[in-house]
Amino acid sequence: MPREKFEALTEQMFYILLCLQVECYGMDIMQKIRTLTDGRVNVGPGTLYHLLDDFLQAGIIRQTQVQGRRRCYLLTEKGAAVLEGEYQRLKTLTEDYRRFQKGVEDL
Repeated sequence: MPREKFEALTEQMFYILLCLQVECYGMDIMQKIRTLTDGRVNVGPGTLYHLLDDFLQAGIIRQTQVQGRRRCYLLTEKGAAVLEGEYQRLKTLTEDYRRFQKGVEDL
């Protein structure tokens, strides 16, 4: 059975939504992600604006301000639930990893 579109997020999706817990505009999101991940994760403008459009259409984020070409975004309640769901999914994966490492001889 195929997964829903936002059932499991890519790393870039996760960090975009993480940043949008506070109001941000596109360039600010890219910079925050670079800073937060010490440059490990990079989101280019093409990817960012494509994902922002997808998130808008899905009701995961909302546009809060428009000043010329500059647009600000913020997570919606649905978006907060998607982000929390992904956080819980990642926690489960890490817990499974630790449990497996502890009991690898028992398998």
